[in-house]
Amino acid sequence: MDSTLTVTVAFFRGFIDSLRGTLVLFYLDKHMNERVLNRRSPSKDSSNSNKSKSEVSKREESKVLKRTLQCCALNGGVFWLSILVFECGLLPLAKYLLTVVFGHNPGIGHTIWSWMRPFLSLTFGMIWVLPLFLLSKVVNSLWFQDIADSAYRYSRGRPQLMSSVSKLIADSLFSILVQALFLVQSMLVNMLPIPYLGQLLCLIHICLLYSLYSFEYKWFNMGWELHKRLTFIENNWPYFIGFGLPLAILTQLPSSYIVSGCVFSILFPLFILSGNEASPVLEACDFPLKLFSPVIAISNGIFNRTIGASAQVTPARR
Repeated sequence: MDSTLTVTVAFFRGFIDSLRGTLVLFYLDKHMNERVLNRRSPSKDSSNSNKSKSEVSKREESKVLKRTLQCCALNGGVFWLSILVFECGLLPLAKYLLTVVFGHNPGIGHTIWSWMRPFLSLTFGMIWVLPLFLLSKVVNSLWFQDIADSAYRYSRGRPQLMSSVSKLIADSLFSILVQALFLVQSMLVNMLPIPYLGQLLCLIHICLLYSLYSFEYKWFNMGWELHKRLTFIENNWPYFIGFGLPLAILTQLPSSYIVSGCVFSILFPLFILSGNEASPVLEACDFPLKLFSPVIAISNGIFNRTIGASAQVTPARR
């Protein structure tokens, strides 16, 4: 009974902590910029001091709110809105014009529309959606990193990166591979023929993956290697399932993968802030949920074969 209670408490604590980024967003910039100005000691030459303060302020000021609004503008105001305008405005308008032109012979209009709509959708996707999707991925990753670094400097100071550049690069590449394979694993478990079990397991996978996304910026700045990050999530899975649940539900509501990506990119900055401020509930459950173990084994095999023995990356498991 006590174990069930602690798991439930950890789950709801994670769920609540995931929403804290909304509050942090509105005061973090102000507090951090005030801290940057206050730590500069005044010099004898007041004009030089003011100039120095202004330069330092512009260089070190927090841009969390600015970057978050830019994510909303790019992914919601440009990308998502353009899709809505095309699907809800231009396509119905084109169909209406065909109806007007071939009103006396609706069969011809229906035939033309049957091949015209796929052609318009394909053209729009190739010329506009795909290039903008790829561009947004690159720009979003830069903005996400900027948000995470500003939040980390505010709460913990200077990042403590890994000991060597080669180790940092290997950890980053291994992390990308593990996350990609884990996403594939979530799709495979969703195909289980047992009713509702596949969907539940897939949701758990996505919750843990989104929690890893949210906390990884902080843990990376703390110098945690991938094996430590994954082990920490597996050992404290009730909290991280609760933490990732809101984003997992909101991104699964749209039927379109592109729209789901827009929703993720709009909301994810808030979850980065939440992860930076959160204090996970530890040891809520006696057994770890080793869902990352299969993809780690596969990733190790891929790295060992492609990179070779001289550059093996074999994370230790605790």
